[in-house]
Amino acid sequence: MVGASVFFQWLEALMRVPSVRLIPAAALAAIALLGASTARAQVKEDVPQKFTAFAVDTSNLRTRAAASTVEIVIERWSTEAQRDKLLDVLQKQGQDALLDALEDMPVVGYIRTPGSLRYNLRFARQREAEDGGRMIVLATDRTMSYWERTSGSRTTNYPFTVIQLQLDKNDEGVGKVSVATKIHVGVDNVIELENFANQPVRLNEVKPER
Repeated sequence: MVGASVFFQWLEALMRVPSVRLIPAAALAAIALLGASTARAQVKEDVPQKFTAFAVDTSNLRTRAAASTVEIVIERWSTEAQRDKLLDVLQKQGQDALLDALEDMPVVGYIRTPGSLRYNLRFARQREAEDGGRMIVLATDRTMSYWERTSGSRTTNYPFTVIQLQLDKNDEGVGKVSVATKIHVGVDNVIELENFANQPVRLNEVKPER
């Protein structure tokens, strides 16, 4: 399903794990971009933008830590209208409808690792940080095998992949990838993410490829 990519091999492990402890849902500043009507103007809107990173997976779905280089390419930014549409669908119709709406969005870029196919991204937004850097949020529907879709696996309740990059003014920084995630509206209308794994994949040494 995921080729030889170390970074995505653990998705296959999801199919074999009968029970995994869920961490409490955490409200992330990143996903709040979906509903941030007062967010600052976007910065560095020129595209494409390409980043490389060193991904470290220490989730409870692996017996040992795994690492791989990652390439993230942003080819276009999602519009405010697209963001507002996704937010409205989530608030009024829930996660299943949000997944359908996201799948209908145009491809905005991709993520891949050495030896893997490209995995298309469907949502890309950014905002300026107080230190002169920026935060970038990327999201897409998670690739699932036929077996996973038809077996009734609990993992199908976690259909999203969300990537958060926190960059400084030199466009270097860190990030994290919530590979298998559910998205819902919590208390006080706060958008929350809940991971299937006990922690997201860390992205270290994030930097632009000139």
